[in-house]
Amino acid sequence: MLVVGGGINGAGIARDLAGRGLAVLLVEQDDLAAHTSSASTKLIHGGLRYLEHREFALVRKSLQERERLLRSAPHIMWPLRFVMPHDPSMRPAWMIRAGLFLYDHLARREVLPASRTVALARHPAGAPLQPRFRRAFVYSDGWVDDARLVVLNALDARDRGAEVCTRTRCVQARRAGSHWQAELRAEHGATRTVRARALVNAAGPWAESFLRQVVQTPAGPAPTARSLRLVQGSHIVVPRCFEHDHAYLFQNPDKRIIFAIPYEQRYTLIGTTDVEFRGAPGQARATPEEIAYLCEQASRYLRRPVRSTDVVWHYSGVRPLLDDDSGDPSAVTRDYLLETRTDGGAPLLSVWGGKITTFRKLAEEAGDTLARLLGKGGPGWTADARLPGGDLSAWIGPPQRPDTDFARFVTALGLRHAWLPQPLAWRLARAYGSRIDRVLGGATRLADLGPVIAPGLHEAELRYLQREEWAQQADDVLWRRSKLGLNGLPAHARQVAEWMAARAAAAPAAREATWS
Repeated sequence: MLVVGGGINGAGIARDLAGRGLAVLLVEQDDLAAHTSSASTKLIHGGLRYLEHREFALVRKSLQERERLLRSAPHIMWPLRFVMPHDPSMRPAWMIRAGLFLYDHLARREVLPASRTVALARHPAGAPLQPRFRRAFVYSDGWVDDARLVVLNALDARDRGAEVCTRTRCVQARRAGSHWQAELRAEHGATRTVRARALVNAAGPWAESFLRQVVQTPAGPAPTARSLRLVQGSHIVVPRCFEHDHAYLFQNPDKRIIFAIPYEQRYTLIGTTDVEFRGAPGQARATPEEIAYLCEQASRYLRRPVRSTDVVWHYSGVRPLLDDDSGDPSAVTRDYLLETRTDGGAPLLSVWGGKITTFRKLAEEAGDTLARLLGKGGPGWTADARLPGGDLSAWIGPPQRPDTDFARFVTALGLRHAWLPQPLAWRLARAYGSRIDRVLGGATRLADLGPVIAPGLHEAELRYLQREEWAQQADDVLWRRSKLGLNGLPAHARQVAEWMAARAAAAPAAREATWS
């Protein structure tokens, strides 16, 4: 199976197929999660606002996945309570209560508590808000480190036999009867030709152009009746706006919503926008207008205004939404569609749309489809499987709840490695879970982790990321495998880049050997 696209859907499909016993090659033109899949609002959620657009099936499917995902990787995903201050000019209270009732009951909950109404004068979430807000609705969803979720799926795929090639572009894929013949080109210029029984187009924002420009059938470019609507979503990160551990959902006068979420201990993440995007998906950048919009809407609720000068980082991603002819970008469906074409030959499966919460279900459906078409591969298996690092039982015994399991893991880590400074121990636990010993190796003191290459980043971790997680450039480490870039300086990024370049230069033969 040749899977093109190293975002969440491509990595999830590669993992699913490899776990069914199929041979899989995943190729990504940049780094894993380099684009849309690291530029989300980082929520595992049903999509409360989708109820307003009557997307009940999508919300139910997403809600069914929430707790399953939380259990699969409690180190990178955890429950989060959301506070929605009531503004009567936006939506009436009865409408919100009805929506939350549905949200609570469309799918079974075992971990996440139900919604409730709170008086803001007596709730910690009220203090940062303007005094005109007197009550709020509180409900549950989940948080995820989106880029690490992609990496963990790729790791699991590799552990189950898949080959993962980053910075590798599929420049041509031609159907030749019962197989595809594809030409791959690595960033360093080497080329490679592979044969595959099936081709999976999981190129995200590039999915449509991939079909039109790269995929060839005997009749010409691969036909499709589908098209993508590209919508840019931007986020800003500012110094922490509140001390409590809840997030906020703010309703805007334009009937949209934004979130304000605790982020990396010292910051608040605010987003997102929905703006029609025209251009190269890899060039998406938050515009001054989007930044001003997010600041203005957050300031409608918070006592202390958010100003553009407060923004310490911003990011933007292009969502590849299935075009459903909606006039408002916010109303375009977030559901997905899998389009399969055989035309009497090797299958071509294209992924249209989707959201991060439903990636596992999407991958399972893709695996079922391909296994059926090819007559090979076992049944679906991911529903109750743990992602790499997510099985903490060797540290804490039988699992109980995802949130308390992680807290017990951090305690156990402190007992086993008391020499680790607490902030470093917590960050490594969050990033790697039970794989942390692969990072620490046989270290028994801080000095054993090697020199500090950037604040909070030791050489041992860099070696691990380069060796096992496909990290090749400074941004891979500082902005996707971690968010250490938030606390660093340009000089620190240069130090990481120089370290990685020196290590890569030391073994060019090994790199070239894989393409011989």
